[in-house]
Amino acid sequence: MNIINIIEEIEKVDGEVYERLSPRRSAMKDFYDMGKKVALAAMPLALGSMFTKAYGQTLPSAVVDTLNFALTLEYLEYHFYNHAVVAAPGLIPTGAPFAAISNIRDHEQAHVNLLKGALGGSAIPAKAYTDFDYTAKGTFGDVYTNYATFLAVAQAFEDTGVRAYKGQAPVLKGMPVLTTALQIHSVEARHAAHIRYMRAGNGVAIKPWISLGPGGSSNDSGVSAADAVYAGENLTVQATINIVGINGNAGITAAAAAECFDEPLAKADVLTIAGLFIR
Repeated sequence: MNIINIIEEIEKVDGEVYERLSPRRSAMKDFYDMGKKVALAAMPLALGSMFTKAYGQTLPSAVVDTLNFALTLEYLEYHFYNHAVVAAPGLIPTGAPFAAISNIRDHEQAHVNLLKGALGGSAIPAKAYTDFDYTAKGTFGDVYTNYATFLAVAQAFEDTGVRAYKGQAPVLKGMPVLTTALQIHSVEARHAAHIRYMRAGNGVAIKPWISLGPGGSSNDSGVSAADAVYAGENLTVQATINIVGINGNAGITAAAAAECFDEPLAKADVLTIAGLFIR
């Protein structure tokens, strides 16, 4: 997220934004200049409080609930990857795999900070590693000793996150925080694709995107315990139009049609999935 660009765009539509923030325009110009030098991870917290001061806005309760829901998922992912990096020696192969997981961990930390900044004082208390059970009550008992299991769970988390953000878009419609959610959503999608790439490199027959599994199942992960993550991903109807064989094209099969679109997950479904890992 480019904080400076956001401030510049606000100034285009609200030339008095600096006066709203401070009676001394020069003081806010100093803040603007400082923002170019401050670490990005620190900026969301300042930005959230700054906008509240400028416009006196409070987020609707439904939006607060949605952002805290997203924040819980980000804590879940951050601690999952962080534990693998710092407390599971030998789990992740050295070199590119370890670097990738470390980078994804850092992205999840940045997402936590961004959502906390957007929520301000309405953010839920910080979640610790001990608030989660990454074995899912024993379903994935070797998650931190078996690299294949670790990647399978990582895929489930990332695919769930992408669909969860998509499912909450209607709640955030028309709100500035929709941009915040979309900034995270697109990166989570890249994580999902890369984790699939890593699984393919580890011998799993899988595509970079969600595709149909054996027998036309919507679950292509190869892990039956992840069925809920992929429920509905075999949908071939979009905007009331069945994509299969559209315009007489026999090459557009059900599998091809399903791969072309990603479906949202309702909050209740995401909570059911996440509930397996939350103590």
